[in-house]
Amino acid sequence: GRVWLCGMPNLCSRACLCCGNAEEEREHGGRELRVLSGGGSSTMARGHDDALPRKDYESLNYDQCPNVPYRSMIKKLSEKTFAWQYLVRWVMVGCIGATTGFIAFLIDFIVRWLTDLKFKTVREHLLVWAPEGNLILALLLLAAFNVGFAIVASVLTAIEPVAAGSGIPEIKCYLNGVKVPHVARLRTLVSKAVGVLFSVAGGFFVGKEGPMIHTGAIVGSGLPQFQSIAFRCINFDYKFFRSDRDKRDFVSSGAAAGVAAAFGAPIGGVLFSLEEGSSFWNQALTWRTLFCSMVSTFTLNFFLSGTSKIGWGRLNNPGLIDFGEFECGTGHSCSLWTALDLVIFIAIGVFGGLLGAAFNTLNGILTRYRMSQVQRKGKIVKILEAVLISLVTTSVTFAAFVGMGTCQPYVAPELSQDVQLQNATVSFFCPDGYFNDMATVFFNPQETAIKEFFHQKATFSLATLTCYLVIFFVLACWTYGAGIPSGLFVPCIACGASYGRLVAEILVKVGYLQPSQVYLGTYSLIGAAAFLGGVVRMTISLTVILMESTNNISYGVPIMITLMVAKWIGDLFNEGLYDIHIHLRGIPLLEWEAPDVMHRMTASHIMSTNLKYLFPNTRVRSVVRMLRTTAHRAFPVITKHKRSTHLRELVSPPASRQFADEAMSTSTEYSRVQLRSRVEQDSDEYMALCRAHAMQHAPDLLGLQTSRLTFSMSHSSLISRHNSLVSGLDSVDGDMSSGGSHRHTDDERETVLIFHGMILRHHLVKLLKERLFVNEDDGEGAARLPVLDFEDLMSDYPRFPDIHDISVAEEDKGKLLDLTPYMNSSPYTVSALSPVPYVFNLFRTMGLRHLPVMDSMGQIVGIITRHNLTHSFMERMLHANGLAKD
Repeated sequence: GRVWLCGMPNLCSRACLCCGNAEEEREHGGRELRVLSGGGSSTMARGHDDALPRKDYESLNYDQCPNVPYRSMIKKLSEKTFAWQYLVRWVMVGCIGATTGFIAFLIDFIVRWLTDLKFKTVREHLLVWAPEGNLILALLLLAAFNVGFAIVASVLTAIEPVAAGSGIPEIKCYLNGVKVPHVARLRTLVSKAVGVLFSVAGGFFVGKEGPMIHTGAIVGSGLPQFQSIAFRCINFDYKFFRSDRDKRDFVSSGAAAGVAAAFGAPIGGVLFSLEEGSSFWNQALTWRTLFCSMVSTFTLNFFLSGTSKIGWGRLNNPGLIDFGEFECGTGHSCSLWTALDLVIFIAIGVFGGLLGAAFNTLNGILTRYRMSQVQRKGKIVKILEAVLISLVTTSVTFAAFVGMGTCQPYVAPELSQDVQLQNATVSFFCPDGYFNDMATVFFNPQETAIKEFFHQKATFSLATLTCYLVIFFVLACWTYGAGIPSGLFVPCIACGASYGRLVAEILVKVGYLQPSQVYLGTYSLIGAAAFLGGVVRMTISLTVILMESTNNISYGVPIMITLMVAKWIGDLFNEGLYDIHIHLRGIPLLEWEAPDVMHRMTASHIMSTNLKYLFPNTRVRSVVRMLRTTAHRAFPVITKHKRSTHLRELVSPPASRQFADEAMSTSTEYSRVQLRSRVEQDSDEYMALCRAHAMQHAPDLLGLQTSRLTFSMSHSSLISRHNSLVSGLDSVDGDMSSGGSHRHTDDERETVLIFHGMILRHHLVKLLKERLFVNEDDGEGAARLPVLDFEDLMSDYPRFPDIHDISVAEEDKGKLLDLTPYMNSSPYTVSALSPVPYVFNLFRTMGLRHLPVMDSMGQIVGIITRHNLTHSFMERMLHANGLAKD
C-alpha cells in the first residue's frame, strides 16, 4: 500500500511508535494527528527531480483476503453460481469489446467530419486569395479553427487532468498494481474521448490511437461493475466482480480492445496487454482478451462499412489507421524487399534508435520543466500553453507548405489505391499534372500523409522530406505531455515514415535502388518501425501490430529485426518514453524482474522495520488513533510473548542446537537491520549518520556474526549485546527525532511479536462504522456480535469511507474490537534471509500489496511493500549496505 511512514524525519516521532497493548495506551493530549503521506513514490526520484510535484500512490489489492466473511461467501456459492459467473465474464468481455469498437467509430467519424470541415473551408479561401497573393485570411481562418479546437481539448483536460496525454503510462501502472487517481472514472472517459476529437482535428501532431487504449481500459473497468458512482441510479444487484482483482482482468481486456480498434490488430492487442500492461496473466485471461479484441475489431469494421461507399457488412476497414496494401504495380517484376535489404534495415534501425533516444531525452527535459513550472501555475496556464502550441504548429506548417513545397509530376495510377492517393494530393500553386509535395503531407490528416509516404509512386524531394522530418520531430516532441489528450503512435509512425522514405529517395538518387525493382514504401514502413521502436521500446507486440496493420506476413522478419536494433540502441541512452513519464511522476512501477546484482541482498536489507501493529482484541481508542495518525493500508495483527519463554517453547532440550542458532542469528540479523535502517531512506543526511553509527559499532556487529559460528556465546549474552546496539541506535534516533528520544524498556527488548495475520485499513473503518465492539467486562459480548458478511464488508467498494468521516463516541473508545474474523490469517510471508530476487518475484507475480518478513521464531520483523521493491530503492539499499561493486 502506501509507504510505511515510521521513521520519516519530517513527521512526529510519536506517530512512529509501535502500538502498545491495551493496558499501556497513553493519551496524546486529546490530539489526533492526520499524517499526510510524504513517502512512497514521492521520494523515489532523486537528484534533479526533487523539485517536481509528487503524489503518494497506493497499491491495489490484487491478492484475495481469505478472512472469515470471504470463506463463508465461497462456501455458500454453488457449482451453478460459479458456472454462471464464468458465463457472465465472457458476456462482459464481449460487451467491453463492442462498446470500445463503437466509441472508436464515433471518434473516427467525428474527427473526419471536423477535419474535412476545417480543410474544406480553408482550401476554398486559399484558392480564392492565392492568385492575388493574399494568404493572411487563409492563415487566420486555419488558426481560428485550430485554436478553437485546442481550447476545447485543453479545457476538458483541465477539468480532469488524468485525461491528458495518451493514457498508456497510467494504464500500464494500473495493471502493474498502482492505484492512479481517477484513471478509470466516467468523467475521465468523457474528457478523454471528447478531448481527443478536438486535439486531433485541431492540427496538433498527436494521434487518437493511444487515447483509444485508455478509453478501452476505462470501459473495461466500468461495465462489469454494474453500477455507476457518478449516476447513482445505475446500480444493479450483481457484486461478484467488484474487486481490484476482477477489475484488473477486465481492464486488461479493455486495453487490448483499444489496440485492436486503433490498428485493426486483435492479436497485437493481446500481446500489448501482456507485454506493456499486465503484471499478472493466466491462460483463461488470454482467451477472453483475444475474444474481446476480436469483437472490438468486428464492431468498428461493421460501423465503418456503413459510413463508407462499400456498403454495410463489407469489413474492409480494419482499424482507425489504415496502412493500405503493400504490393507492386502490374507489369513490374519488383519485390517488397530482398535479403540484401536487411543490412540497410539494420542501419535504419540504428539511426531510428538514436532518433528515438534523442526524442525521449528532449521530451523528458521538457516534461520535467512543464511539471515544475507550468503545472504549478494553474489550469489557465496549461490552457494557454496548448493555445501557444496550436498557434506555432499552425504557423509553421502553413509557412512550410506555402513557401517550401516543390511541384512533383503525377505518376499514372495502376491500382485503385493509386487513384485514392492521387485524389488526396494537394496541388497548391502547381500547374496541372503536378502536386505540391509539402502541402500534400501537411494539409491532410496524418493518416493520409502516412499512406502517401508508404505508397505514393511519385517522387518526394529530399528537401521536403527533411523539412517534414525536422518540423514533425520538434513539434511532436513539444506537444506530447501538454494538457491535451495526445496519442504517440501516429506521430511516431508519420515521423518515421518520412525518415524511411528519405533513405529510400537517397538510395534512388545514388543508384542503389530502382523503383521498378523494389517497393519504396517498404523503406518508409521500416523507418516508421525504427522510430516508433526507438521511442516506445516495444518489440513483440509492436511487431505483430505492424504486421497486422500491413496485412502482410512477409514483413515480419524485417520489422522484428529493425525493432530489436532500435530498442537496443535506444536502451544505451535512456528508457522508453512511457517509462520516462512514469518515473518523472514518481509512480512506483515494478519492472519485470529484479537485477541479478540484487542477489547480494536479502529481505532484511530492504524491509521496513518500524512497524505499526494491532492485537487480536484491540481497544477502539487505539484503532482510531492508529488510523488517524498513519496512512498505512494494512496492519499486522500480533500477540506478545517473552523472548526466553518463546524460545523454550520452540526449542525443547535436547533439541537441535542448529535450530536455536538459526533463530538467534535471524534475530541478530534483525538487530543489524534496525541499526542500519531505523527509518525509511528518505533523508540522505540521516542515512549518513546511520552509516557512521554502524561503522562505529562495527566490532560489535562482527562479534554478533562470529557468535553464530562458535555457538559459545550464550542466549543471555546475545540478548545483552542486542540491547546495547538498540540503546546506541536510540541515541541517534533521539538526536534526529523532532519529538525527543524514546528508550526501549527491558520488557520491550525481551518481547517477541508473534504474527497472526494482516487486517486491511478499510475493514477496520467498516468495523468502526458498524460499531462492532463490546465492553471489556462483557465476556459473552464478543460471541453475540454478528460477523459481517462479505457483501456488507465490501459494500462501499471502490470508494471506502475515510476514518475522518467516522464519528466514534467518547464512551465507545474504551471498548474492544475483535479483529480475528476479519484479518487474513494466511498471507504470503518470506524469511528475513530470503534473497531479494525471490522476494521480488513473489510480490510481483502474486500481485501483493504487503509482504510480512518473518524470522525463524515466527516473529514479524519487517514489512515489504511496493516501494521497497522499486529499482531506485533497491539500488540505494545496495550502496547503503556497501554491497555495490564497481
